Amino acid sequence: MSMRLIIVSGLSGSGKSVALHMLEDIDFYCVDNIPAALLKPLISHTVRGMGDTYPRTAVGLDARNRANEIATVPVLVGELRRSGIDCEVLYLHAAEDILLKRYAETRRKHPLVMGDVSLREAIASERELLEPIITAADWVIDTSSMGVHALRELIRARIDRRSEGRLSLMFESFGYKHGIPGDADFVFDVRSLPNPYWEHALRTLTGRDAAVIDYLSGFPGVRSMIADLIAFLQRRIGEFSQANRNYLTVAIGCTGGQHRSVYIAEQLAQHFRQEHPQVLTRHDSLTKN
Repeated sequence: MSMRLIIVSGLSGSGKSVALHMLEDIDFYCVDNIPAALLKPLISHTVRGMGDTYPRTAVGLDARNRANEIATVPVLVGELRRSGIDCEVLYLHAAEDILLKRYAETRRKHPLVMGDVSLREAIASERELLEPIITAADWVIDTSSMGVHALRELIRARIDRRSEGRLSLMFESFGYKHGIPGDADFVFDVRSLPNPYWEHALRTLTGRDAAVIDYLSGFPGVRSMIADLIAFLQRRIGEFSQANRNYLTVAIGCTGGQHRSVYIAEQLAQHFRQEHPQVLTRHDSLTKN
């Protein structure tokens, strides 16, 4: 069994500590706020030197690093993977207004706020500084509309269940009226399909209810949309696996995120479960409508 290492990074206030605490709860040995320059010696000690003691290690990496040190992280990740270590990079972020609100509520100091640097300027600097890490990230999580509990459960569902060498596939539905999710690798708009909302008997139901499934599956256009998406994703999933990507998130959107997007996401998940053991679905808009 190869050792498993997760590098957790992202914007201050986006939920890195929550993610690391969850990883600790699922038996990862966690080290937070480590200088990037110390990553190599730490990995040599915990992962390579004491793999039996630390088979699952997570390291928190934040903006309190020099730009030249941050720039070495993607290279190091490549080296680790080539040496047989199952290395993943998890990056968390959120919209600027959400981060400003969180800082106002907690009254904590941003690590890059000093002198006459404003909080807004510090957030912008942090995004720029951490750019090499988001470029190397396997999984980017947008926590803008996510509470602590939802983030913890998402981490548990995808990281704890992903086994070595397997791609974790997530099909999520969303409503355009709530905004496009910021963590999707692919976004597909299915608003062109017939809308069950306009059928009075179906309005309060969701895309998981039998009556809505029967209604949508009866349209040739719906069936051809699903076939087209499967054909497209079949090729892309192979490319992701070959590029050593561990996570793939596909978002399906309709107006409210209640009927069409939920149905299509479930249909895609059902198809890809035949070949991929780690397929999850997520329907956040069902709790918002």
